[in-house]
Amino acid sequence: MSIAVEYNKDFHSWLLQNAALLREGRFAEADTEHIAEELEAMGKKEQRELISRLAVLLAHLLKWTFQSVRRTRSWTNTIAAQRLDLLDLLEDSPSLRHEMEKKIAKAYERSRLMAENETGIDKNAFPAECPLSLEQILDKDFYPDSHV
Repeated sequence: MSIAVEYNKDFHSWLLQNAALLREGRFAEADTEHIAEELEAMGKKEQRELISRLAVLLAHLLKWTFQSVRRTRSWTNTIAAQRLDLLDLLEDSPSLRHEMEKKIAKAYERSRLMAENETGIDKNAFPAECPLSLEQILDKDFYPDSHV
C-alpha cells in the first residue's frame, strides 16, 4: 500500500511512517502533499483555539462588567485561566499575537452571544465593538469597571 493511500485508510500509521521517513532524510518517499495539508490544518487549529479562548475570556469580562452583583470566584478563575492559556499559546506561537489583533472582532462577536446565553441580557445591550484593548484583555490585573 502506498503512503498516500494509507493517509485515507490508517491516518495513525501514515503519521508514523512519514515521521520515520523524514527523520531518515528520505524526503522523496514522504507524502509531501498530505504533510503540507496537515501542517496548514495545524496552523488553522491554533487560530481556532485562539479565537475560542479569547471569546470565553471576553464573555466573562462582559459578564463581569454587566452583572457585577453576580460576580463569583468561578468568573475570576475563568478569566485568570483563559489569560494564562492565551499567554501560553502566544509563548508557543508568537506569530499568533499579530493574528490576535485581527481576530478580536470575531471572538468578541461570539463572546456577546455567549454572554447573552449566560446572563439573559440581550446581546445588543453589550457594546457593538470590543471596548477593550489587547493589552487590557491580556493584563492579569485588569478587570473592567461595572456597567452603569
